[in-house]
Amino acid sequence: MNERIRVPEIRLIDERGGQVGVVKTMEALRVAREKGFDLILISPGARPPVAKLGDFGKYKYELRKHEKELRKSQKSSVLKEIKLSPKIGQHDLDVRIKRTKEFLQKRHKVKVSVFFRGREMVHKEIGRRVLYKLVEAVKEEGAPEGRDKFEGRNLILLLVPGTQHAKTKDKESSEKKI
Repeated sequence: MNERIRVPEIRLIDERGGQVGVVKTMEALRVAREKGFDLILISPGARPPVAKLGDFGKYKYELRKHEKELRKSQKSSVLKEIKLSPKIGQHDLDVRIKRTKEFLQKRHKVKVSVFFRGREMVHKEIGRRVLYKLVEAVKEEGAPEGRDKFEGRNLILLLVPGTQHAKTKDKESSEKKI
């Protein structure tokens, strides 16, 4: 800004956004003072660097406003968890399926955990059957991300919303074509 600009020449943009051209920095500072504006360095990495005539306070305000808008538009991924047991009843499983569908429709990722107690660890295939019964029931809304895996006494699988999973499949198939 103003005297802090140390390059000999800059590309000047006037207060209305029109190109003035490449001018000496001292000349641009003189023009800025005559019009009652600040000389703001917009793009220091360009050749020659780009500077604009304008109010520095207003410029900082617009930058903060723009950054706030970008943060707002970024979607933070929410992870929900559904817990199952190998001995879960049919009605309880139906409730978990319903909740999982709701989460996936709201574009949340869902972590499905099947927890084993005591001797249930001997029959891991029963837990897998329950897990994949849920996955089969929600295949319209979402799909598994990767394979199921054991973490301690829990069998875990991550489900992602349907279109997100389809995009990754499309990328993989297009990469194979190339």
